[in-house]
Amino acid sequence: MKFQKKEGEKIRKKYPDRVPVIVEKAPKARVPDLDKRKYLVPSDLTVGQFYFLIRKRIHLRPEDALFFFVNNTIPPTSATMGQLYEDNHEEDYFLYVAYSDESVYGK
Repeated sequence: MKFQKKEGEKIRKKYPDRVPVIVEKAPKARVPDLDKRKYLVPSDLTVGQFYFLIRKRIHLRPEDALFFFVNNTIPPTSATMGQLYEDNHEEDYFLYVAYSDESVYGK
């Protein structure tokens, strides 16, 4: 955790217009794993745009459901990643996003 906090601080200083995000599959989710967990995304990217990017990376079909959770809540797709980060980042300066094929976290 200490290393990750230093890493998060360093990233925020070096890239102030970007948001460090860690994306993890929710417990019991029946969707493919991502090939990478850490992302550095523009602050003005919307949650909807980030959602599309993650869908592409896990190769979901258009009819397959995918939900994001930040602190066990589904974020609005119109919010920017910067807004989401400011409201929800952890002490290590990373924003944690879980994804699942179910609309209820961990069920």
